[in-house]
Amino acid sequence: MRSVAIVGRPNVGKSSLFNRLVGRREAIVADQAGVTRDVKEGVVTCDDGTRFALLDTGGLWSGDRWEASIRGAVEIALRGVDLVLFCIDGREGLSPADFEVADWLRRQDADVMLIATKLDDVRHEEAPDLMEAYGLGFGEPFPTSAVQGRGTFELEEAILARLERDDEDVQEDAITVAIVGRPNAGKSSLVNALLGGERVIVSDVAGTTRDSIDVTFTFAGRPFVLVDTAGIRRKPERDVAYYARLRSEMAMRRADVAILVVDPFELGDHEMRIASLALEAGRPVVLAINKWDLVQDEQLAEFRAKIDLELSHLDFAPRVYVSAMTEFGLHELLATVVRVHDTSQMRISTGALNGWIDVWTQRQAPPNFKGRPLKLLYATQADVAPPTFVFSVNSETFVTRAYEQYLRNRIREDLGFAEVPFRLIFKARSGDGKRVRL
Repeated sequence: MRSVAIVGRPNVGKSSLFNRLVGRREAIVADQAGVTRDVKEGVVTCDDGTRFALLDTGGLWSGDRWEASIRGAVEIALRGVDLVLFCIDGREGLSPADFEVADWLRRQDADVMLIATKLDDVRHEEAPDLMEAYGLGFGEPFPTSAVQGRGTFELEEAILARLERDDEDVQEDAITVAIVGRPNAGKSSLVNALLGGERVIVSDVAGTTRDSIDVTFTFAGRPFVLVDTAGIRRKPERDVAYYARLRSEMAMRRADVAILVVDPFELGDHEMRIASLALEAGRPVVLAINKWDLVQDEQLAEFRAKIDLELSHLDFAPRVYVSAMTEFGLHELLATVVRVHDTSQMRISTGALNGWIDVWTQRQAPPNFKGRPLKLLYATQADVAPPTFVFSVNSETFVTRAYEQYLRNRIREDLGFAEVPFRLIFKARSGDGKRVRL
């Protein structure tokens, strides 16, 4: 798939343009500079079905403490990019930072289109300040307004005209993996270790990642999309932090698998809350116990016992001990992600499922209410991801929690769903009653 990157100084409307082209509100937009710090990736699908990857980058020449890190991340991202959209504020006019970015882009030897943003009215295109943009050396600026949608359809056509058509745009669906966890648990470091390069800025300051960052790669022939989410705090205090939490929750809902990054030196109810968000969405969870290289040999048993206790509600979730710094356990982590993803997509035939029900009811008879036993009349698997099993019963009120747990254990052990969440639905034969359990 061909790729296009959006670059420019801070607060020129890069993320707004990204959202408009991608077609959904992916990047955080705020009236302050420096909200986007990392390289965020989305896919633009044009009317003719042609697709290209679009990268939203942090503001260059920001003048803050992140400037060098942002520029380094953008420079790495541009290495495989086919086209760069250099954004300038069409209404505010040029600044010294715009000329700095232009000089830097020329040194990158990139194919550049100059984009003038925030031109909400055609009269803004006649402003004298906009004419100065020719001095940047990238030709005539392309007028757009992400808020109004002006010029964005024409911009897509212009981008396609600059890109070579690629007949291999359509590929196997990637496994989308949300990297979640408390702030400063090592999520971004883990993403970088998996990718083998610093596509995401890493810092020791908690809360460095404020948006959800999508990056793609291939492992063992399987395409992946990794979503590095902002660390979820208990009570976000600022608007940007609040929306960052929403992005993290949205990332888990659209992911196929969630990797919960756990700092073994700092465990608590945060992990339970974060995992609950993924499980409520029916997403498999893989526990990545990070920083395992820092645990001393004599502490291993103690730490394992602590993890067992604190994460007892996730006893079914596979656990992989990893180190982002030494790259220990990374292959096992990805192999585990593939395994639970494939398991969540498994489907049991109706005939096989009902055959197992006969076995299960013979092993343990259903509960009996004053001579009226619970009858499992029929069962079918209605869906995957999460696997959803519908049981037709004579009365859903007869389903005790103990027998429901018995069926859940049998599904885990006999049908092979031991590592993934699944839903049980009990429907009375008349259809009047229904009981759903995740």
